[in-house]
Amino acid sequence: MTESVQSFNNDFSRVFSEIRQDFKGYLQYIGGLGYGGVALSEESLRILNDWGKEAMAETLDMIRKDLGTCRRCKLHKGRKHIVFGAGNPRANLVLVGEAPGYEEDLKGQPFVGQAGQLLTRILRAIGLTREDVYICNIIKCRPPGNRNPEADEISTCIPFLRRQLRAIKPRLICALGTIAAQTLLGTNTPISRLRGHFHTYEGIHLLPTYHPAFLLRNPSKKADVWKDMQKLQEAYEKA
Repeated sequence: MTESVQSFNNDFSRVFSEIRQDFKGYLQYIGGLGYGGVALSEESLRILNDWGKEAMAETLDMIRKDLGTCRRCKLHKGRKHIVFGAGNPRANLVLVGEAPGYEEDLKGQPFVGQAGQLLTRILRAIGLTREDVYICNIIKCRPPGNRNPEADEISTCIPFLRRQLRAIKPRLICALGTIAAQTLLGTNTPISRLRGHFHTYEGIHLLPTYHPAFLLRNPSKKADVWKDMQKLQEAYEKA
């Protein structure tokens, strides 16, 4: 966000707050004079107090509540749990994977299987824990047989991820694997060409790298991921 836009937003928030307080005072004044039809219950005053405040911005809890027991796509038929995401709701770094796997579906938590254990070790290698970051996926339900998510499933679920990212407001995103990187960046470029470089997602620096599950099958690629993680660590320490 440019300084001019930020300045405008700050001025707007200040003026809006003054208007809100003046309006509240006016309602209380005319109510005190005995005029009818003035809603001055505790609830109406609470709503007026909160009106326009930053506290009204969407939170992860609000998004999870809206997601509910989601039946928006066919994946709900075979899932055991929705895997919404986990970690620090104010994280500077969000890691985005592809989709829940078998273990994640059983426990309702992201990256808890073998790939998740490897991700935990990768984070530890750059001085971070799972509690420092936020971890989620492009889609919230496990595809049958751990197949790749289909286009209709991604298009149905991606709005919830976008809302999560806007609620967290991270400085950095690490896209884990082809589907996460290509979906967030809106490209068909292979992950082998995307990784190793920072890109931009809605003004946020995004670094693609290989998915931990891919590393379990292709350990020779660990050196590439380590290079990516060093770049991520450097950017994180500056965030």
